[in-house]
Amino acid sequence: MKVAPSILAADVLNMERDVQRMVEAGTDWLHVDIMDAHFVPNLSFSPALTAALHKRFPALPLDVHLMMDNPEKYIDVFCDAGASVLTIHAEIPGDVATLLERIRARGVLAGLSVKPGTPAETIRPWLPLADMVLVMTVEPGFGGQKFNADMLGKLDALRHMGYTGLLEADGGVSMKNIETLRAHGLDVAVMGTAMLGSATPKEDMDFIHRL
Repeated sequence: MKVAPSILAADVLNMERDVQRMVEAGTDWLHVDIMDAHFVPNLSFSPALTAALHKRFPALPLDVHLMMDNPEKYIDVFCDAGASVLTIHAEIPGDVATLLERIRARGVLAGLSVKPGTPAETIRPWLPLADMVLVMTVEPGFGGQKFNADMLGKLDALRHMGYTGLLEADGGVSMKNIETLRAHGLDVAVMGTAMLGSATPKEDMDFIHRL
């Protein structure tokens, strides 16, 4: 099982310090939330920060989540900035299939995210094009929200559909629910406050890696 600490929970004035701490603890990926203040009611980060993280930590895979109305304008920008995984939302008005294919064509893993209110069945046609499905376990836009246990059923539904790619969850994921999430098929845990705020991140990551 992989751990992807979210920089949304980092101290923006000490970003390098906080990421270095996660690297030393043994993190697998680093989760980078990109919000446009339209698709979600918040604004965060940029391609420049993504590129800076890639330059400073070149061996660290960057898991970039585009919470944007128009990700088609930024796919190449974030691929060039160093994204290893690039996730778009199923709810966007654009051509989801074409965008997933564009991401894959760049040699980057293509992720597809669904909000809590979007049924798993909605994304069935696109599953063959998605290397990873990100199930939002809170309404996207802000960190520190309470985990919605109803989303465990969505993880189950995706597996029952025959999806064999990576399953990722983001929103309120913590050491209290990580074993339950793993039992429902989770492969990648996005952890913001729970990991960046942990006094023992290495011990926590070691535990998760053993699940």
